[in-house]
Amino acid sequence: MARKTAVEVGADGVAVVTIKNPPLNLLSVDVILSLKENIEGVLSRDDVKAIVITGLNGKFSGGFDVTVFGGIQGKKTNKELGFMSIQFVTDTLEAAKKPLVAAIDGPAFGGGLEIALACHARISTSSAQLGLTELQYGILPGLGGTQRLPRLVGLQKALEMILMSKRVNGEEALRLSLVDAIAPADKLLKVARQWSLDIFECRRPWVLSLYKTDKLEPMGEAKAILNSARIQAQRQNPNVMHPLVCIDVIEQGIVSDPRNALWKEAEALQELRQSSTCRSLVHTFFSQRQIFKIPGISLMNLQPRKISKVAIIGGGLMSSEIATMLTLRNYQVILKEKNEKNLSEEISRAKENLQNQVKHGKATQNDLEKAFSLLSGVLDYDYFKEVDLVIEAETESLSLKQEIFAELEKWCPQHCIFTSNSSTFSLRSVGERTKCQNRIARVHFCLLPAGMPFMEIVRTEGTSPQVTVDLIDFGRKLRKTPIVVIDRKGCTVNDMFVTYLLAAILLSERGVEVYKIDQALESFGMQFGPFRIIDMIGFQAFVAISKMFVERIPDRSYKSILLSVLQHHEREGRCNGKGFYKYDNCGKAYPDPELNNKYIKKAGNLSNVTVDAAKPTKLSDTEIVEMILFPALNEACRIIFQGIVIRSSDLDVASVLGIGFPTYRGGIIYWSNSFGSNYVHSRLEKWSEEYGDFFKPCDYILQKSAEGISLEKETNQAKSKL
Repeated sequence: MARKTAVEVGADGVAVVTIKNPPLNLLSVDVILSLKENIEGVLSRDDVKAIVITGLNGKFSGGFDVTVFGGIQGKKTNKELGFMSIQFVTDTLEAAKKPLVAAIDGPAFGGGLEIALACHARISTSSAQLGLTELQYGILPGLGGTQRLPRLVGLQKALEMILMSKRVNGEEALRLSLVDAIAPADKLLKVARQWSLDIFECRRPWVLSLYKTDKLEPMGEAKAILNSARIQAQRQNPNVMHPLVCIDVIEQGIVSDPRNALWKEAEALQELRQSSTCRSLVHTFFSQRQIFKIPGISLMNLQPRKISKVAIIGGGLMSSEIATMLTLRNYQVILKEKNEKNLSEEISRAKENLQNQVKHGKATQNDLEKAFSLLSGVLDYDYFKEVDLVIEAETESLSLKQEIFAELEKWCPQHCIFTSNSSTFSLRSVGERTKCQNRIARVHFCLLPAGMPFMEIVRTEGTSPQVTVDLIDFGRKLRKTPIVVIDRKGCTVNDMFVTYLLAAILLSERGVEVYKIDQALESFGMQFGPFRIIDMIGFQAFVAISKMFVERIPDRSYKSILLSVLQHHEREGRCNGKGFYKYDNCGKAYPDPELNNKYIKKAGNLSNVTVDAAKPTKLSDTEIVEMILFPALNEACRIIFQGIVIRSSDLDVASVLGIGFPTYRGGIIYWSNSFGSNYVHSRLEKWSEEYGDFFKPCDYILQKSAEGISLEKETNQAKSKL
């Protein structure tokens, strides 16, 4: 136990207690017991005047190990409930008869920061990161953070930090009075030791955070702030309770007694830790970290090579979107086109995209000017001699792509990575005329490349581990989470995404109102409804992508004519202000009363729907959600069965980051655990009989349903080809 913390008493009479649980000095029961034992030990020593708490190797504490959240636990006694927050943090640390000072460098998150809040002063480095991050795991701060933080920084700021899991650096923490002073890392302990002695000698105040009131707003104002926070929390996440529980606990301490509120906090934590929301968010947390572990590569410890200059070949909407994204991340971008006309159009599109980023407040004028300076256009390969990465996005012609890759091998340096954004042809076919299959891969951005923090990396058995590592690093620097998949026709995540959107169109053509569909999906927790997404993608781009999808798998896709009808009436989505919604000059969406009667009924008549057209209009919101999301789940299961992904949880991450699936439901595969494979199979089977093979359950679902096994549990048949 003692090895989790260490004690060193100096000649000045200051005991330095160091948390030793590298690399992040995470907390656990063992760490807390060791810390308690050592604190009590130095408090009883006559040669100790004051105490400094710090963390090993410049890291205070990253908080509790997330593995302790989300488990099923039995009922606890009052003594057990109050052990950490009351018996240790409040009655041992804060009530200590000798001054305690926290010396903070690196992370001080969650329980780590809560320990620091109970100290009588806090000294940090300017680069330290401080935050109560528990709500992102579906719980609330449980070591007194709900009570002490508002008393140190004020209620308004504390609510912002807690409800948003917001982190602040040392400089901002000082401005907020969260810390008392800033010190350089090499002098942190020296300053903290002296501060503790100053408190001991009564030269500085001895502050008990739990009973501090000068930063709290007047009662009337505080109640108004709390009510406003409740309304905002309900509006943002109507399906989760932990933000509201947290607000109630904070209010308890302000209107009543803060010590009593600590008991309410402990009880709430115990309950929330066992909630489905907590389990789902913890699953998402670990899935996002697991996604970077690539079998046969991760253990090689390869270091990524730097990518500075990127060439994009081919025109179109996706090329300009990618160019926009790259220049805003400070990559030098070369756009190559066949002729001056196409090149001029391509650069104009990219610049228009950049200007829209400024218009919508997503970039500054300085960002715009810098991005312009990083963008250039060429007509030949002479400028490719110093390129680190090429993204080919030409028209879907295999011979053209093969010719491009053969040219790239001649002109580009040996380290350059060749990628395609296409999903029509296999990478092996595309690189057939080259001798460098080891540096060929595919990168896919989701249908909303600038808006979703997700990227897909496609590799073959011949793609070198170094190239895979380089592309993962490239994705992370773009602030995207990359998923690595095996080469196949199609785009793994976009296939799920397109299926989801086509399901929505299918229902709309059968009489379900567009806005009811969007409302049902948004109420479920999707970031945007499907028709808002199609508007954002743009009809031209979505029609092209869905056409390729339908041509590749005609037996299980849905061919809609609705978008053609809308395009015929000069509707192209948000880009021209008219799509499924109407848009004002600021890009705000409004329902269009003409949509259903004028266009959707016409599309339904033209599509010769033979099913009972009145039936879907009676669907509940739950049925709408299932009829639109189960086809996407079906596609995800097909991807697992084919061995395209490494883990089923990779598709959970993809659905959250690439489709906008709610994190508090854990991802599309994990979500299916809430009703089971039998239910999914029966619903899809029923709909396939009524509406056709678009809903036909895949072999993976048939197998899991027959065995009565969760869709999350992969079998040997579904083992990844990677």
